[in-house]
Amino acid sequence: MALSDRLAKLAQRAKEAEDRARAASSTAREKLRSEVDQASEAAQQKADELQQRGEAAEGKASDWWAGVQSDWARHIATAREQIQAKKAKADAKSAQFDADNASAYAEDAIDFAFGAVEEAEYAVLDAILAQMDADDLATS
Repeated sequence: MALSDRLAKLAQRAKEAEDRARAASSTAREKLRSEVDQASEAAQQKADELQQRGEAAEGKASDWWAGVQSDWARHIATAREQIQAKKAKADAKSAQFDADNASAYAEDAIDFAFGAVEEAEYAVLDAILAQMDADDLATS
């Protein structure tokens, strides 16, 4: 798949996430709980895939990128553990605190995704330029 096609797929997936988030407030609680579980599983699967790709490509990938992938996988695991522990609390004050923390975590994840998209754009454009340079050198 071309790099530009992968960016388009990323944009489409971001739009789907936006649509689901907008619809969430009017979704029945049990249906939303199921959607949360599905989203959690999908995010964990993507984090696992990222970590596996990082481990498989250690010889090709920079140590920095492998570290980012590993850190992200650890972050996801820790966040999941904290979320599950907080769900065990039942009083209103701690429930609001948990809701505030969940919102802050969502904002941080969105900021991270923005950074990842910016980096992906740079990487795609740089890869295209590098290929152009290689093609020019091959024909000269």
